[in-house]
Amino acid sequence: MKSILKHKKLISLYALFAILSIFANMFSQFLFFQVYKGPFYIYVGLMIGTLVGLVTKYVLDKKYIFYYQTKTLKKNLTTFILYTVMGVFTTIIFWGFELGFYFAFPQAELAKYVGGIIGLIIGYTTKYFLDKKFVFS
Repeated sequence: MKSILKHKKLISLYALFAILSIFANMFSQFLFFQVYKGPFYIYVGLMIGTLVGLVTKYVLDKKYIFYYQTKTLKKNLTTFILYTVMGVFTTIIFWGFELGFYFAFPQAELAKYVGGIIGLIIGYTTKYFLDKKFVFS
């Protein structure tokens, strides 16, 4: 019974942190899109949002999901790089959905955000298993 409660708590925390990271990602994109409308704006916005979401999720996952502690700055940097590498595949999913919705519904400003959120949900679910096995093992 205790294991089931622990598992439910972990799932709840992971979902909450995914929501917070999705918000950080989408909101940073939204802010960027308010001030920049130049060439390749969608791609630059995606990169900014990805970076903000990545750092947010890394800090939360490391401390509260995997209870992973690094003793040195070098080990923390190595762990972050591995975390980022595991995120490449999931970033492709996220960008694919956001860009897919952006191009499929060019008149609907909200479409890119909907696609991004769907992609991030799929990506974060996948990323949990990759991180558990390869990053925070």
